[in-house]
This record gives sequence, structure tokens and C-alpha cells, in this order.
Amino acid sequence: MGPVSTDDGSTPARSGQQARRRGTSPAKPVAKDPAPRRSSAARKTATGQAAPKPAAAVQGSAKSTAARATAARAGVSAAARKTATDASASKSEPKNTPSKSAALRASASKPATPKSRASKNTGAKNASGKTALAKITARATAASAAAREASGEEFRAVPSAPPAVTSTVPTAVETLPDDRYFNRELSWQDFNARVLALAEDESQALLERAKFLAIFASNLDEFYMVRVAGLKRRDETGLPVRSADGLTPREQLDYIAKRNQDLVERHTAAFEEHLRPELAEQDIRIVGWADLAGADQLRLSSYFSEQIFPVLTPLAVDPAHPFPYISGLSLNLAVTVRDPQGGTERFARVKVPSNVPRLMRVEQERTSRTATFLPLEELIAAHLGELFTGMEVLEHHIFRVTRNADFEVEEDRDEDLLQALERELAQRRFGPPVRLEVAQDMSEHMLELLLRELEVDPADVVEVPGLLDLTCLFQLSGVDRKELKDRPFVPATHPAFGERETPKSVFATLREGDVLVHHPYDSFSTSVQRFIEQAAADSKVLAIKQTLYRTSGDSPIVDALIDAAEAGKQVVALVEIKARFDEQANIAWARTLERAGVHVVYGLVGLKTHCKVSMVVRQEGATIRRYCHIGTGNYNPKTARLYEDLGLLTADPSVGADITDLFNVLTGYSRQDTYRTLLTSPHGIRRGIVRAIGEEIELARAGQRAGIRIKCNSLVDEQVIDALYHASQAGVQVDVVVRGICALKPGVPGLSENIRVRSILGRFLEHSRVFHFRAGGTHWIGSADMMHRNLDRRIEALVRVKDPKLTQQLDAVLDSALDPTTRCWVLSATGEWQPFPAAGSQVRDHQTELAKLHGAAG
Repeated sequence: MGPVSTDDGSTPARSGQQARRRGTSPAKPVAKDPAPRRSSAARKTATGQAAPKPAAAVQGSAKSTAARATAARAGVSAAARKTATDASASKSEPKNTPSKSAALRASASKPATPKSRASKNTGAKNASGKTALAKITARATAASAAAREASGEEFRAVPSAPPAVTSTVPTAVETLPDDRYFNRELSWQDFNARVLALAEDESQALLERAKFLAIFASNLDEFYMVRVAGLKRRDETGLPVRSADGLTPREQLDYIAKRNQDLVERHTAAFEEHLRPELAEQDIRIVGWADLAGADQLRLSSYFSEQIFPVLTPLAVDPAHPFPYISGLSLNLAVTVRDPQGGTERFARVKVPSNVPRLMRVEQERTSRTATFLPLEELIAAHLGELFTGMEVLEHHIFRVTRNADFEVEEDRDEDLLQALERELAQRRFGPPVRLEVAQDMSEHMLELLLRELEVDPADVVEVPGLLDLTCLFQLSGVDRKELKDRPFVPATHPAFGERETPKSVFATLREGDVLVHHPYDSFSTSVQRFIEQAAADSKVLAIKQTLYRTSGDSPIVDALIDAAEAGKQVVALVEIKARFDEQANIAWARTLERAGVHVVYGLVGLKTHCKVSMVVRQEGATIRRYCHIGTGNYNPKTARLYEDLGLLTADPSVGADITDLFNVLTGYSRQDTYRTLLTSPHGIRRGIVRAIGEEIELARAGQRAGIRIKCNSLVDEQVIDALYHASQAGVQVDVVVRGICALKPGVPGLSENIRVRSILGRFLEHSRVFHFRAGGTHWIGSADMMHRNLDRRIEALVRVKDPKLTQQLDAVLDSALDPTTRCWVLSATGEWQPFPAAGSQVRDHQTELAKLHGAAG
């Protein structure tokens, strides 16, 4: 199995960064154990009363005290809103007002995933049965309640807006209910839960399941760095911005924290209770220091002294030593030591080096079947006495901080964008903490110290009942056990570019007709990469223009552009240096290209350039012909073997004219936003998609067979969703295949009973975007998802595919994804993602069938 991603393909700069971005396939339906019963103490909040269950509560693993305290706050808020609205529950309310009933709010925001195995806390607790965080939360809650009682403060319902102005002319939007969207943040958590379900799926190869656990953890890191960080910023600044489903930033944070603790415990249980023992049965072990044989301990102690000890820097905390800066996502040991002479206890922090593999291979002989790994922090903890000579080490615990990485570059039109971005990148590492992960057995006084010094709210603490930071499991992919992995995948060369007795250039092929390539089934290197490389080497090529959003570290695409520039061709590269977590790499590429003579531009102020387009201008006799590629994925040969994407290669003059106009917008001062064969954002894609939906509605009313099929990564934009609701109400069948976030509610009587939504996650990340309008007879592919950022804050491009042979290929992709026997999850009207088909049914794998269709091996 390959890596899984978040909703936009962005990659934090760290180990396994490409693997982290993958979608996953649904686990086969299996019977799940019921969740373990909680103790009476665990069922109480810090104030001693039963915690109200938030709307986001789901079945699953045991809940931590910290999560329940957060849930209690959310429950109070929901109760207050309900009091304010019960009297007028029968009246319609304006969109996005805070006065929805608790029942509607629960329906709109309830996250749900396929049922999981029950998990149990594996971390130790203190004698009272409560964790340190539970005690701290209890004291804070009691103090707050006492202060309110002393001041006479009472909980008051947030007032709702006055009734909407009565209109004499009904509008289309008034026919739609207010509670018609799912919450996008909770929907993302559902997506990551589906990733986790693959780690629990025993039909998957064992080491692939380990990779899915790592992907889940890596996805969650970015979610906190970006999405949670943004919500916290809005909450702290008091911005009164509610989500489309009516939740405030604080309410969303409460639901996220509650749900996240559940998922973390389920994640830990999947590793500690299932995968770790199963790996051990296959002689692959992750062990502690005490589990090692004496000879291994002796050898590793020598390694510690020679290789690890010199790079460690224990940092004490006392009046002469301020609390050290804790870098984001780093592992740290919190240590308490005591001076035997004076009895004084001190706190110190030891950072676990990030330039050494987290999981250390114990065996010297790597060819054996056995693979034993020791976490690096275990080795350091076993030798703390060498770091604190003459002191008594009383306790040590592992912790990890996640910092805000959601920053925006202040793009002054008079300032160099490169310099502005580099300045902001330097500040990113100092972003405020948004999450503190701690071992569940951390002592109370140590946790209090971390909360105080890091200025972290107890609600932002995540207690992990096991090994912290399971992104380290990416390392297990290096174990040479082929029988525990998916079969190696070998893409096929597209028939149009296959070997012939007489070699044929890509340009000659495209003059005969358009070609649709489908990666990873069709090889990227023998199609798109060859297109650029042949252009660079062709003496008749006058110019090459290309966008670069993300590419690989040793990119042959960049090498080809450099070769072309050095050969005297005019080469233009639009490098998006604001691609999140790839900023440094793209800055380096931009400077490399500039040194080679490539004209490098950074796009438009205030917009990211996310479209995937390239154009080759070639002299052919007395004419000049333009050859173009428009795709759904990045020009990255490595991810092209892991991501599912589509690309159109064409010599169509109308497409060439459109791409020329688009590059003039990107490199010059053109304001064009209408094209012949393209839809572009930020002005045209939403308008074009909504118009196409409207045409299907009109054709359906005229008696034609209408239908809409959409395949995308995320569906969030309210205008597009509302248009789909209207289509459903007009009797148009709508089918949506979405990998990640979906805010649309399918199957609601009177609203969306003609809409079906499913999610396919598998070996390859489903990354292509396809839009098919049956009655209108149009097919579109491109880079844009149906999200605000894609439609309003990015340069995106969709191209219409017109060749009947190619539209048949697109129909085959959609038919396969929507086949009744295809393995997937189906979204219900209540927000539950249900594994499909039912157990015992005939089941097919969408990606396996497409690989067979293209002749790819794997």
C-alpha cells in the first residue's frame, strides 16, 4: 500500500513526506468488539456531574478524561443554544445563525466512521485512577465554577439574529434548509478515520497496515498545524465567523478535541494491541531497552557513547536557565533530577535528535528474517545518568509539541515575494503551540510545568497511551519482507507512445489526435516526462512554458527545462513558491532555474498558482504549432507512481490558444477570465460548474436523461453544493466520488434523495478531478477541487475533453468507481461513512481493475 494525503497534496518536510499523502481503501466489513465500559469516575466531568455528550460523539474506544472535559464545554454550549431556540423551533431560520436546535446541530456536525475495534488505554495511571491532565482539568473547572457563583454570572444563550426580511418573491435558496451542510473539519476527521480503518483491515498486507498507521499520524500533524491553528487564531481574536453548519471556532475546537482523543486511542490500540503483536509473530519487533539481550545492550551503549551522546544537549530549567525553545514536531524527554547533596529537584529537557533514524535496527546482520528495532528515546533514557553526572534521575517522560504553521505571506506589490516568503518561513518555527502530546503516565507536576512554560491550554493536550509519533512506522517499509507488502507496481506505457519499428516522436503522435493518460497506470516517464524532454532536445522547438507546484528532489522535468534554456530556447517556468511545506524546495528550484537562464515568475499577488499546465511551441514549416498538457496532478515523477491522476496531451489549436492566454495572465498583466475550452479560477470555474448543473436541470425538466457525475478530492463549496441540491430536487441523479472532505448531505428526503456519495481510498491516492454532465454531453478534468481556496484563492484550470474516444475512457473510470460491487464507503444522510458493499457480497477493487485495463503489473 502506498501513502495517503490530506485534501490538497501538501507535504511537511520530513521523513516519509510523499508517503503521507495517500488515500486508502475501505476495510472489509468485520464484526467489531463493543467499546469497553467506563468506570463511574471516568463518566464524571471535573465538576462531579455527568458530562453532556457532544453531537460529535461516536462509538469507539475508551475516552480520556481530558477529552470528556472538553466535550462537557461543548455540551453546555449546545444546551444553551437549545434553550434559546425551543420556543421557535417550528419557524425557519436564516442561514448560518446560531439559533439552530441542538438536534439539527448534532445532525449537521456529527462525525462518523466505520465502526472500529474497541481500544483500551495502555498507559499507566496514578493510584487515584485519574491521569495528571484529568486532575488539572478538574481543578481549573472547579475554580471557574466558584468564580461564576461568587460573581453571580450565569450561562446565557447567545442571542439569535432577528427574523429574516419577508420577501414577496421567493428565491431558490429559501427552498433549502439551514442545516444542509456537514462540518468540514469533522468531515476531515472522518477521512483520517477511514485511513485508520485500513490499518485495522486484516486483509491488507502487514507492512502496508503499518504504513497506514504512519500516514494517519502524519495527516493529523498537518491538520493541527494548519486547520486547528486557524480555528484557534479566529477564536483568540474573537472573530465572529461561524462555519457553514453554524458552529463557532470554539465549538469546532471542542468537537475536534473530543473526537481526536477517541481517534488517538483507537490509533494507539491498533498498533499496541493488534499490529505490534502481529509483527512480532513475523519476527519484526519494536522493543524497549529492558527487552534487549545483554550483548545487544553493551553494543548499543557503545554506539550511544560514540554517535549519540556528543550531539545531545541537556537543558536545565532554573533561575539561571530559562525554559528552552521546543521546536515543532520534535520528540523530547522531560526529565526530573535531584541533587543528592541538597535534595533540590530540577527539571531538564533532552531533545531526541531528528537526524538519526527514530527506530534503530538492533541486528548487525541485516540479511536475516528477524528485524528488531529500538526507539531512539529508549536508548537515550537508558543513559540519562551519563547526561546528568552526579545527579539522581527521578523520572522521565516523552512529549511532543505541534506549532502553528498556518501563516500568510504579506504580499506587498512593491516587495520581492521571494524575500517576503523567506522572512515568513523563518518565523514559522516560532509559531504558538496548538497541541501538546504527552505519555499518558506523565506525572501531574511535570505536566503542569509544561502547560505553564509552553502556555498551552489543558484542552490542547493529547494523552497518548503508547508510543508517541507513529510516523516512525514509515521506516518499516525498508524491511526486506516482500511477502508482507503489496506486489511491486510497474506502470504500462500508453499505447500511443509504445515502441514501434520506426521511432515516433510525441509531437507526431499528438498531430494524429489527443491522448488521455491515466497515472499511475500509464507511465508518467514515457508520456508527460518524455513530452518535456523531447521538447528540450528538439531543434524545432522555440519555447516551453510550464507551471511547477510540487516536484521531486531530483526532478527530470526541471533538468529538461534547464537543458532547453541552455540550448537557447525560450523557457518560462511559473514556480509556486507558496506551496505549503514545499516553500524551501521551490525557492531552491526557482534559483536553480534562474541561474540556467529560465524566465522564472511567481504568479499573481494574493493567489497561488495550482493549475498543472505546460505548452511547447514548435516551428513546423511555415507554421507554428502549440502542443499542450493539462493535468490533475503535479509534474513529479515520484508521486506520479503513487497518485491517481489524469492528463490531456493535445495539439488542438483552441486549447493552445487558451493556454497561451492563461500564461499571459500568469506572466503579464492580462485580466482575461473567459476561454474557449478552459474554465479557470478564481473567476470562472465555480461559475462554469454551476452553469453546467443548471443546464442539466433545464434539460431534465425538458424530458431529457440528465445526470451529473463528479470525482474530486473534496466537496465543500456551498454554491456548488446548493446547485447540486437543486439538481436533485429537479430529479437529476447526482453521483459524487470524493476522497476526503464532503460537506454535502446526501439522501435527505426533499433535498438530496437523488444524490449518492461514496469514497474510494486505496493503494494509490485518488487525486484526479473529473466532471461529467450527461445531458449536456460535457466532460471536464483539471486541478480544482470544489473548495473555497481552489475556486477563490488559486489559479486553477479545467479543460473540456471533447474527443469521443477519450470521453469513453473517462466514462470507464467513473463507471468503475460507481460500480455497485466496488469496494468503498458510502455516506449516509446522518453523516456516517458505511463500508460498502455489505459483508458477503461480491466485491471488486476499483484500482486493481483499472490496472488490469491498462496492462500495468502489480
